[in-house]
Amino acid sequence: MTEPHRIPAPAGVAPATQYSHVVSATGRFVAVSGQLALDENGELVGEGDPAAQARQVFENLGRCLAAAGAGFEHVVKLTYFVTDTAHLPAIRAARAAHIPGDRLPASSAVQVAALVAPGFLMEIEALAVVGDQRESDDRA
Repeated sequence: MTEPHRIPAPAGVAPATQYSHVVSATGRFVAVSGQLALDENGELVGEGDPAAQARQVFENLGRCLAAAGAGFEHVVKLTYFVTDTAHLPAIRAARAAHIPGDRLPASSAVQVAALVAPGFLMEIEALAVVGDQRESDDRA
C-alpha cells in the first residue's frame, strides 16, 4: 500500500498545527459514520465528561475501521461535530493515543447546537484509504 501523503503547509497557506491541510492517498475508500460515546450495549459513556466521551468515540472508530480492514494509520480525514469547541483539547488527547503527531489527517471541526440526543458532546466521522486487494494478496 502506498502511504498517504500529508501536506501540512501548502505554499501560500498558513501552517496547520493540529491537522494536515492536504492528504492524498490511493487505494480502497472506507467511510466511517459519525461515532458517538456509546458502549457496546448502546449506553452513553462519560455523561458530561468530554475526555471520557472522546476516548469512547475513538475506541468505536477503531473498531469500525478494523471491521473494514483498516486502522488509524489509514485515516486521511476526520470530521468533529462538537456541542462546544472547548471539547477540542479532549478530542486531540484521545486522537493522540491513536494517531501520531507526524501522521495527522486532514480535519474539520464544526460546533453544533445539539447532537442526536441529550448528553452527547461530540460525534466524529472518519475517512480512510487502504491498499487494494491485490496489494494485500502480494503481502500474504
